[in-house]
Amino acid sequence: MSKMDQAKMLMKVKKLQKELQKMVISVEQGDGAVVVEITGEQKIKKIHIDPDHVDLDDIEQLERWLEDAVKDAIQQSQKIAAERMQPLMGALGDLGL
Repeated sequence: MSKMDQAKMLMKVKKLQKELQKMVISVEQGDGAVVVEITGEQKIKKIHIDPDHVDLDDIEQLERWLEDAVKDAIQQSQKIAAERMQPLMGALGDLGL
C-alpha cells in the first residue's frame, strides 16, 4: 500500500471516529422507566429515570433496568462501530494496525 493510500485510509478512520463520537444511541427499559443515552464510542451521555414508572419499594427492579439498559446500549454501540469499521479492516491490516 502506498504512502498516499495509507494517508487516505487513516483519514477515513479518523472521520469514522468523529462520527462515532457524535452518534447517540438511546435505549429504554421498563416501558420508559429508564433511558440510557450512549455515544458510538461507548461513553454514557445521559441516564434518565422516570419517577412515575419507578416503585421505590422495588429498587432491585430499577437496578435491573439500569443494568440491562447500559448493557444493551454498549452492545448496540459495539455493533454499529463494528459494522462501520468492517470495510476499513482489510486495509488497516495492510498498515500493520
